[in-house]
Amino acid sequence: MKKFLSLILFVSALICLSGTDLCSLNSVSSRVEAAEYKQVQAYHILVPTEQEAIDLKNEIMKGQTRTEIFSNFTSAARKYSKCPSGADGGKLGWFGKGDMVKPFEDAAFNLTEGTVSDPVKTQFGYHLIYVVSKK
Repeated sequence: MKKFLSLILFVSALICLSGTDLCSLNSVSSRVEAAEYKQVQAYHILVPTEQEAIDLKNEIMKGQTRTEIFSNFTSAARKYSKCPSGADGGKLGWFGKGDMVKPFEDAAFNLTEGTVSDPVKTQFGYHLIYVVSKK
């Protein structure tokens, strides 16, 4: 399966580099990666406004290492998140496709491990998502 996915990425890259520009390599890579995983382990912060989410992300990203960023994220979740999971640093644990609202799910499955998402809007408010692991 991995060889097949690598072949798809290679062919997609050739198409993009040939000037056809039907896609970007990053978007193809994200779609292939998202389709490959069945579950995501994530944390999140829920706030009422996009500006609050942007400000929190800027503060969180002042960390220099993945460990510092994760620590900043969980601290911000405890302090600012409007979700009950905030008390546990925003921990959601493992979830699969169909377990979360679509915009949240799409962002989580397309996010690279160890990074913080841009604000994701759902009917609950604005989320920042930190993906710990995928399987």
